[in-house]
Amino acid sequence: MINLSTGAFYERGTRQIGVLRSRAETLQNQIGTGERLERSSDDPVAAARLRMLERSERLTEIDSRNSDMAQADLELADQTLRSVADIVIRVRELAVRASAATMKDDQRAAIGSEIDGLRSNLLLLANSRNVSGHALFGGQATGAAYVDAAPGATYIGTPSADALEIGDGQTVLPGVAGPELFEFDTSTGPTDLFNVFGNLADTLRAGDPAGGAFVQDSLSLLDSGLEKITTAQTVVGSRLNWIDLMAERRADMGERVANEQANVGGADIAVTIARLQETLTVLEASQSSFVRLSNLSLFSILR
Repeated sequence: MINLSTGAFYERGTRQIGVLRSRAETLQNQIGTGERLERSSDDPVAAARLRMLERSERLTEIDSRNSDMAQADLELADQTLRSVADIVIRVRELAVRASAATMKDDQRAAIGSEIDGLRSNLLLLANSRNVSGHALFGGQATGAAYVDAAPGATYIGTPSADALEIGDGQTVLPGVAGPELFEFDTSTGPTDLFNVFGNLADTLRAGDPAGGAFVQDSLSLLDSGLEKITTAQTVVGSRLNWIDLMAERRADMGERVANEQANVGGADIAVTIARLQETLTVLEASQSSFVRLSNLSLFSILR
């Protein structure tokens, strides 16, 4: 009977000390990680809410990557459109010069050659690549957006690019298709800047007696083309502003999610430290009491 009671005493003391040590380790881990929950069973409701918040964070990361891709493509498109506008303005300046009655045929031919070179530059810009290496103005095309078909060019891209999700169910088109930039309607039908450049260059180099009148007509076409480019720049700028606005919303949402995660699953460091100190004090007292009690025996009492 004495052996059984002694064994029970040691078992009970060891179990109590073990519980206190485990509690102290848990509190120390909470202080180190800042997390209150080690496993879902600690608080099933809070754990379920934290899983929902984690899914929200992962979706936000995907939206953020999409926004970064769209922003990079649109910024590249904006830069390219500025270069395109500069080319159109330069061609218009040359056309005005060529329309002067004092210009000689050889001078007009030289201007025509320069305009033809600018048409080649325009084609290079139209076939610019985005950050993924695909056609910047080709919609979903993976190769070139245009092929040379002098005096014009032929569009071989798709009608538009696929929209990207950027959060809260909102989307943005990451680019502008070539026809939206270079094609426009005239009184005689649709045309594009490549044909305007090419026909103007060919007419000036040919020394056509009616070249001056043709050049005058081309000025209005160049104005229409420049207006189309300006409109496209406005569209690209508005999409960039929309991406910035959604980025601000995601940042605000991220802060709210982080705060809720801290409230739901975070450990209150001050309270946890106090509980740890309390537990360590009880543990130390329990260990001391156990040692003293385990040293007691009938002979000690008799002495």
